[in-house]
Amino acid sequence: MALENRLAQFTALNQKDKATAYQSLLAELLARDDQDNLHDDIRTLVDNVVNQESVGLVISRGILSELVKALSGGKIKDTDRRKRIVEDTLNIIQPRIISYEEQVNSLRFQLANILEEEELWSEAAKVLTGISLDSGQRALPDEEKLRVYVRIVRLLLEDEDSVEAERYYNRAALYAHSTTDKEILLQFKLCQARISDYSRKFLEAASRYHELSWVPEIDEEERKHMLSAAMTCAILAPAGPNRSRVLAALCRDERTSELPSFNVLQKMFHDRILRASEIHEFEGTLKPHQLARITLSSNDRLASTAASADAVDADDADTSGPAPSTRTGPATVLDRAVMEHNLLASSKIYNNITFRGLGALLDLAPGAAETMARRMIEQGRLKGTIDQVAKLISFDVLGEDDAAQGKAGGLGDVEQVEEDTGAPFTKRWDMQIRLTAANVETIVQHLTEKGLVSFGTVQA
Repeated sequence: MALENRLAQFTALNQKDKATAYQSLLAELLARDDQDNLHDDIRTLVDNVVNQESVGLVISRGILSELVKALSGGKIKDTDRRKRIVEDTLNIIQPRIISYEEQVNSLRFQLANILEEEELWSEAAKVLTGISLDSGQRALPDEEKLRVYVRIVRLLLEDEDSVEAERYYNRAALYAHSTTDKEILLQFKLCQARISDYSRKFLEAASRYHELSWVPEIDEEERKHMLSAAMTCAILAPAGPNRSRVLAALCRDERTSELPSFNVLQKMFHDRILRASEIHEFEGTLKPHQLARITLSSNDRLASTAASADAVDADDADTSGPAPSTRTGPATVLDRAVMEHNLLASSKIYNNITFRGLGALLDLAPGAAETMARRMIEQGRLKGTIDQVAKLISFDVLGEDDAAQGKAGGLGDVEQVEEDTGAPFTKRWDMQIRLTAANVETIVQHLTEKGLVSFGTVQA
């Protein structure tokens, strides 16, 4: 009651004396040794300052600024008490937030710091999203906006809320050009890699993690962690030429041989078939989103079931082999990555394989194995043809490397004419020269058609 009586006496004072009286009272409350009732007293003071019509806006802003300064300066040591004071102050100010935007922003930053220390990631992010970054009174510079958005993204990713994190990452991307601060740019790139990881864009994530693992400004242990994340994402990426390039880059990196996932990475790079026992240990290192269960589309499920029924009917006469699997598709992201890899690896071993044989290799129903092979062929990740009458998949094992070179940069096919020169190394050297010349000629032709280069006449 003593505090309320004193506040009531301030009503009769003029504005100049009133400001001094409130400042003295706040300083007195913060300076006393017994802080058991400090939370209640400051709440009463703030309520009086903000909601009393007789207290001018200039005075109330000044008192709140002093309180914010005291809270950030560590005058209240107890974290829980400081948190309650900040929350109550924000609740009191909320109806008149437009008049106190600067003070509210400072209080929200302090509350977010406290919540982050308590590892309440989503709550801290929610507090930061309430900060007005484009206020008419005091708009923050672009670099500060970038810093706030990156922090929100980082906090949301800690709770694996990748959908909301991506929304704020897109906002941060608008301001990424506004700073040269290496620390904030590295945080932005790390958020970029983690969002790709959570969105299951594993190839993209692997490349970004690997790039960050070379940055000398990052701590050695963190770089090792990023390299391990790059290896994990590369293993989980869809099998095909793009993944092969990422695997090659990682296998050339001498640091990867020291990490636990190196054996799986190396076998994938050398196109060796992986067994379930070999990936069991690797599976234990994955994060929950990397073990997410996947569901087949209704079309794929029906196609797999129908094709499997046909395959079983056709093979009824042959009862010597094991019964085909009844699985209609991969169950997890890791399952799919391993199955697609084994399918690609089998194309390096066999010229052709039956649906049933491929199903036995992948532990899938024959129809599901056909569906997986069909999709990989459609997407250009596997070269081959499917004969549904003979229930046979034939792999294109001739000229894969040369074809890939001929289509480098999307310039189209290069016609190859082989000639017998005797020695195999001479033949390979001649083919490389021919391909290089053909590619250069095609590039010049494209540039000429677009009017980017012209050839004038040479006068003697």
